[in-house]
Amino acid sequence: MIYDFKFNDRKGNELSMEQFKGKVLLIVNTATGCGFTPQYEELQSIYSELHEKGLEILDFPCDQFGHQAPGTNEEIHTFCKGRFGIEFPQYGKIDVNGDNALPLFKYLTDNTKFEGFEDANPFTKILMSVISKGKKGHENDVKWNFTKFLIDREGNIVKRFEPTASLEKVKSSICEIL
Repeated sequence: MIYDFKFNDRKGNELSMEQFKGKVLLIVNTATGCGFTPQYEELQSIYSELHEKGLEILDFPCDQFGHQAPGTNEEIHTFCKGRFGIEFPQYGKIDVNGDNALPLFKYLTDNTKFEGFEDANPFTKILMSVISKGKKGHENDVKWNFTKFLIDREGNIVKRFEPTASLEKVKSSICEIL
């Protein structure tokens, strides 16, 4: 169950997913130097609008894709707060794939399916090219930064959104379960 997992805040303190029982969660692996980094602005807008209705966004910086999250946890947080005004919590930098993957993300990828990128997104061709040249992993691994997992109030995985998914679709799905 999702509430069994632990992770670190950006200062290295261990936290439990249990603190989010009864909340709708959007769990995201992020990066500060990625083509998708401007999604922070839309994520903050969604958070501002829906937080009081029970939404929590869990932001996990990840440097596994093209070294796009350089810096310390505090440097990343300062950048995101200053550039995008994020108010949702940002946690410690993690791996989402491989031997050192945060167990929470291993659970998320083991229980969801990569269904491809949206054709209409201009980054899709670039991502497909980069991924096809990369090392092969588990077919449902996180493919890039800003992959999102929507969790309902009971801790069930509702949907996985690839980074190319429109944030309007993400918000609509969140609203359906709030």
